Amino acid sequence: MDEVDWVWVEPGSTYVGSDNRALLSGGPQPRHESRISYRFQISREMVSRDAAEPMVEGGDSQVASESEWQLAFDRGAISGGNGDVEELADRIRGSYWGKICDGRPWLEDDWITMACRGWFRGKPRSLFVNSNSKRPDFTRLVRRENDASPLAPRLPINSPNRASILIEEIFITIIIGVIPSFIWAYFNASPGYISEGWLNLIMGGIFIGVFSSIFWRPRQKTWWAEGSQMTPRK
Repeated sequence: MDEVDWVWVEPGSTYVGSDNRALLSGGPQPRHESRISYRFQISREMVSRDAAEPMVEGGDSQVASESEWQLAFDRGAISGGNGDVEELADRIRGSYWGKICDGRPWLEDDWITMACRGWFRGKPRSLFVNSNSKRPDFTRLVRRENDASPLAPRLPINSPNRASILIEEIFITIIIGVIPSFIWAYFNASPGYISEGWLNLIMGGIFIGVFSSIFWRPRQKTWWAEGSQMTPRK
């Protein structure tokens, strides 16, 4: 007997991915719009993996994609338990570049992490579980009314702003790393240290600049769907 509590979700638009490049607080990039053109049913509560697997194998249901999960959450259609983690369908190697943005799962070859959501004090948080780690005990199921559109928008295969990011990294390293190192040496080091130890100051400044990426980096553009194209905007 089907004991899953299903709820309908109408077509709509939502956003997944991160615009934050900081290593500690960021996530797979870029942040992007996903336009779902089909109705689907989603399980109101998480479903144990043991109960979900026979339903998926029998073709009755599928594991929800990140985009489907997010749209359902935006609509207030789903909930979770405190401390529980649910597995979603997306399998990610490192980023969303090349993703088709119509609600279908993003399944990369040689994937490294699986997209998950963890519930903490009643609020969800994006988690990405390593392929070698233990799988979560719960998942979220969907039933799709029809297939996604064949004319779906797609992100570029590779990041188009690699050069600008490199320039940005150099600028950040100089401003918060190299220049402060020389200022410190000017006021605190012994006479002649700058002329003799300038290479050490540069290397130390580069280290500080790179280390800062753990905690902070400027926000990146969000990609919006415009017809069959994806366009970056602030």
